[in-house]
Amino acid sequence: MKKRVLFILILFLFPLQIFAYSNKVIIGGDSIGIELTSNGIYVVGFYPIQGILKAKEAGMKEGDRIISINQEKVTSLTSFNEIITKEGTYTFHVIRNNKELDVNLPITKENDIYKTGLYVKNRISGIGTLSYIDPETKIYGALGHEIIESSTLSKFELKDGEIYKADVSSIHKSKRGETGEKNATIDRETKYGNILINETSGIYGKYEEDLQDKEVKEISLKDEIKRGKASIRTVINNNKIEEYTIQIINIEENEDNKNIFFEITDKNLLQETGGIVQGMSGSPIIQNDKIIGVVNYVVVDNTATGYGIFIEKMLEEGDKLFS
Repeated sequence: MKKRVLFILILFLFPLQIFAYSNKVIIGGDSIGIELTSNGIYVVGFYPIQGILKAKEAGMKEGDRIISINQEKVTSLTSFNEIITKEGTYTFHVIRNNKELDVNLPITKENDIYKTGLYVKNRISGIGTLSYIDPETKIYGALGHEIIESSTLSKFELKDGEIYKADVSSIHKSKRGETGEKNATIDRETKYGNILINETSGIYGKYEEDLQDKEVKEISLKDEIKRGKASIRTVINNNKIEEYTIQIINIEENEDNKNIFFEITDKNLLQETGGIVQGMSGSPIIQNDKIIGVVNYVVVDNTATGYGIFIEKMLEEGDKLFS
């Protein structure tokens, strides 16, 4: 039976010899709040004007990313509103399924408000887990997978973003067929760093907080990873990072970053969470006191099992910050 898998973010390879940084990293496991701003604004729904979904009838679709209106660049919700200053038909230049096209949309005025018929957004937030920080460059990696735009399930096109301290308040447990989640609050007074890259292997940026007293571990190459006992580091209770035992079942090199198939064996973790929960993505995987990978997927039909990406793959993507 084919396994169903799910990204485990809430919403809310380079070989060692060519590292741009050392073969040791500061180990993560901290819960982080994540906020991103898009390049352009996304259409997330429609509302009726005079009982008609005019924007939908004009050809607009959920997930369209609006880049410009009447050839004026749209960079934020503010600029979106500033461009629309009178009634008439406006040309919306959008990106849909990686293709550019124009949609001519009639705008009307009701009660001194210009009506587009569109619900739009340009910012999303969620909870994840910090994976590692390079102690020399302060480049960090997190999540182990990209952040997606929910309407199209495609990669969120990043303009900029930030990561913050997050405090876990409770856990909604996973069960067969349903993935639970970490409930957490984002402390926007404590910014950890920026977000510069959103790629299939994770998010990356510069860490801005003090690195004193942070634990450092060696990196394990994928050829050194073995089936058998390992552990993951994550936050469940009292905002304290703890290690929980897992069993690595299979190791595979593939393009979809499901490289390390494992099962949680730690009774305490299973009791607290029912398995892998949303917000756990990015949790470091440790074997023989080295970081070997990062948790990135849960198997929905058996939430005690999941996948991790090789740490090598994440580090290779992070290396792009230097190019």
